[in-house]
Amino acid sequence: MTMQPSTVAVVDDDAEIRELLKTYLERQGFAVALAEDGEALRALMQEAVPDLVVLDIMMPGEDGLSLCRDLRRHHQVPIIMLTASADETDRILGLELGADDYLAKPFNPRELLARIKAVLRRARPVSPEAARVVRFGHWRLDRITRELIDAEGQRSALSGADYLLLGVFLEHPEQVLSRERLYDLSRGRRAPPLDRSIDVHMCRLRQRLGEDAQHSQLIRTVRGAGYVLATTVDAEV
Repeated sequence: MTMQPSTVAVVDDDAEIRELLKTYLERQGFAVALAEDGEALRALMQEAVPDLVVLDIMMPGEDGLSLCRDLRRHHQVPIIMLTASADETDRILGLELGADDYLAKPFNPRELLARIKAVLRRARPVSPEAARVVRFGHWRLDRITRELIDAEGQRSALSGADYLLLGVFLEHPEQVLSRERLYDLSRGRRAPPLDRSIDVHMCRLRQRLGEDAQHSQLIRTVRGAGYVLATTVDAEV
């Protein structure tokens, strides 16, 4: 049985960049869909939802941040944001809005390829041998649908980045994990110097779990060392 190639949607108002990425990614075995703005992406997604979206921040009209926010309201498709701004604010805001990764322009297409592969690899459902649903504290996680389930049975979908970070804690319960280790395990590469994206994701994940940094009982801060999931993790039979 032949595997269907993963589809990457490239959203950028620069036609030259769109075509360059299409040519490069198709040579690497991906199917590529192109969109020059949010309206074109929405039309594309009415036909088929791609496996990943590469989204430029700096676009006229509806910018990438607004589009990312809107995508997260309706889809859990992984998003990699491209930014030409040297200001870290845009990058942090993109992560807070639900992006899974970001890359600064100008960039090497090989680095973008590596990040696409890493995000797709970590977004796939777990192997059949692993439990579909695991319990931790008063929460459960459905690893197939990537949904959190609260004590009343209410489900809420996690973004790709939140799911991956939570997955690291669930694989290493009651172990202190440094920021660098969390980045390495969730992203598949070492954190760049002074990178604060893990702090952004930690804040958002705690909010999803109904906690805050000052009063977190589930994911605790260990001063000077990192974070720990302070509960056991059990497979649901």
